[in-house]
Amino acid sequence: MEPEKPIIYLYPEEETQLTVKLGKKENIRYSYPEYKEGWNVIANPDGTLINIETGRKLYGLYWEGISNEECDLTEGFVVKGEDTIEFLENKLSILGLNEFEAEEFIIYWLPRLQENKYNFIRFASLDEINNIMPLEFSVEPDTIIRVLMEYKPLDEYINVKEQELITPDREGFTVVEWGGLEIKQ
Repeated sequence: MEPEKPIIYLYPEEETQLTVKLGKKENIRYSYPEYKEGWNVIANPDGTLINIETGRKLYGLYWEGISNEECDLTEGFVVKGEDTIEFLENKLSILGLNEFEAEEFIIYWLPRLQENKYNFIRFASLDEINNIMPLEFSVEPDTIIRVLMEYKPLDEYINVKEQELITPDREGFTVVEWGGLEIKQ
């Protein structure tokens, strides 16, 4: 499976120079800025980043890669394609994304989800996401929010146990990452 469009946002309490590293470099297929031995950036409280190597202004760090992890299909949500926006607005808020982050997520995933009659949707746990791609920071964040949506298109409704979601506290230096993947099993 290939996690798509994981993007990392950094919100320190004050301007901070730091390095962000992905723990399984061999699994990275695409990145921007180009991932070498890490991303060296200056992060600002409003989320803007400066790539130290190029001086380029950024709003996030992007990567895509591969994963051999199995998806848990025993709990999640079954959502009509036409109900995707309302569902994602609600669940992404619960998962701790702010309106900008949620909007970016919805804009990216809406065309894929809305075209299906139904979708099985599950959000991976932090432990599962860390197994797929560990993150390391030269300056340790106070809060890390990682959202990985796993989805599978369905032709008909199925019953699944509803997944319980936990709302994190966004306190201090906060890192947010979101992405998703299509379950093909």
